[in-house]
Amino acid sequence: MRRYTNALKTALLLGVLTALILTIGYALGGSTGLIVATVLSLVMNGAAYFYSDTIALHAMAARPVNEVQAPELHAMVRELATSAGQPMPRLYVSPIAQPNAFATGRSPRHAAVCVTDGILRLLTPRELRAVLGHELSHVYNRDILTSSVAAALAGILTSLANLALFLPIGSPTEDEDAPHPLAALLMLILAPVAAGLIQLAISRSREYQADADGADLSGDPLALASALQKIDQWTRQLPLPADAPHAAYAHLMIAHPLSDDGVAALFSTHPPTAERIRRLRQLASQVPAGPSGPARPAPRSSWAGALAPTMRSLAR
Repeated sequence: MRRYTNALKTALLLGVLTALILTIGYALGGSTGLIVATVLSLVMNGAAYFYSDTIALHAMAARPVNEVQAPELHAMVRELATSAGQPMPRLYVSPIAQPNAFATGRSPRHAAVCVTDGILRLLTPRELRAVLGHELSHVYNRDILTSSVAAALAGILTSLANLALFLPIGSPTEDEDAPHPLAALLMLILAPVAAGLIQLAISRSREYQADADGADLSGDPLALASALQKIDQWTRQLPLPADAPHAAYAHLMIAHPLSDDGVAALFSTHPPTAERIRRLRQLASQVPAGPSGPARPAPRSSWAGALAPTMRSLAR
């Protein structure tokens, strides 16, 4: 039921973004601007839908890894996907030293999961499995498509608003189709803010849900909490530059990879890590205690214990 509720919210948010694009197009160029905005909206939505995974993986310089190269990683993801009754996604490794992970793709059948070299070096097999459960939950909840389309539409809003700086703005008395100067000015100021706030609303709520669903899928909320704590500590020491090519995909990653200094912290696409950890620990306290403690231990312990050496060789 939660998934369908989120789908409805997503449709409403994307509808608002599309309406803003059309409104800005008309404000900047009248009927002609409306036509251009409509075409741009259709093109960018189509590109985001069909090619968002390819674009994101290319930006992260990710390389595919097959079952021969990473048998334990494949076994771990296959076990989680089978538990969820979903197809096996493609697996990638990015050479980025910062520990992080993300999923992309328009549906579970076209999904890809990418982990960085940094996360392979940092996390234990149990923690990595919990992170993979989080990323797979994003795929199953259709969060990835939503974020990609929202990012594309937000980009159009910003581009159209910036375009107003270079367009002559005439008086509405000269031509009934001409945009009003005040309307254009308001769009120039408000469009990027509106786009950013809508995208922020999509991302933050879905991180909490992916944490909960990922913890349920892996059966190990404490492992995910531990992984988030480690990733957050390392990210503070090694943040991605805001102008890096892959910084545009920060909202896809499990932890916010950019510096949170100053006002930028107010516009992070991720909720506070401390709050995420608190919620996961609260979930763990509600899980009936078993022989190994409150969280269910990861299955396939025979290969999980041997995962670390393979992960280190993959990261080299």
